[in-house]
Amino acid sequence: MSQVSPIIHKTRTQLVVEVLREKILSGEIKAGEPLRQSALASELNVSRIPVREALLQLEAEGLVKFEAHKGATATELSVEQASELFELRALIEPDLLAKSIPNLTEKQLDAAEEVLSQLESAFRSENAVNTWSELNTLYHASLYYGANRPQAMEVVKSLNTNSDRYIRLQLLLTGGIPRAETEHRELLNLCKAGNVEAATELLRNHILHAKDGVKTLVEEYVNNQN
Repeated sequence: MSQVSPIIHKTRTQLVVEVLREKILSGEIKAGEPLRQSALASELNVSRIPVREALLQLEAEGLVKFEAHKGATATELSVEQASELFELRALIEPDLLAKSIPNLTEKQLDAAEEVLSQLESAFRSENAVNTWSELNTLYHASLYYGANRPQAMEVVKSLNTNSDRYIRLQLLLTGGIPRAETEHRELLNLCKAGNVEAATELLRNHILHAKDGVKTLVEEYVNNQN
C-alpha cells in the first residue's frame, strides 16, 4: 500500500494541474483572478494538498504567481511581450554562437552534451516541467561561452528568464518537444563540426519557430480573456 499511494497522489495532482491549466488558458479563470486553495479543493473534490502542489507546478509553467498577502493568482500573458523577447533572442544569440563556435573547447562541448542529456531526460520525465527552463537556458548558454561576451550573456540570461514561461507553454501545449530535441541535438553536432553558418541559421530558425508557436498560443489565450 505504501508503494501505491504516491502514484495515486501524483495522478490526482496531475489531474488538478490539467483542469486548472485548461481553466486559465480557456479564460474561465481570468488573469489576476485569485486562486483560493480551499475553494478549488471543494470544487474539484480533492484535499488542499494536490491543489497546492498543482498551483506550484502551474507557477513553474508561468500561469500562476504567488504574492504576499494575496496568495495565488492567474498571470497575464502578452503577445507583444512574447514577440519582443523572442525577436531579441533571435538577434543576439546567433551572433553570440557565431563568435563562440571557433573558440569552443572539447571540454566545453562535453559539458554542453551533458546538459543536453539532462534536458532530454527532463522532457521524458513526468512532473519535470520546472527543470526545463533552467536546463534549456544552461544548454544554450554552454554553447555561447566561447564568445567571451559577458555583457551579452547577461542580456541573454535576462531574456531567457522573462521568456521561460512562454517556452514551457509552447513545449507543453503545441507538441514542440520532439522538434526541440531534434534541433538541440543537431545544433550541438554542427558546433562540434565547426559549421558556423549552418549552426547560426538553425539557431535563428529554432528561436523564431518557438516565437510563432508562442504567439499563436498567447493570442488564443488573450482572446479567451476578452
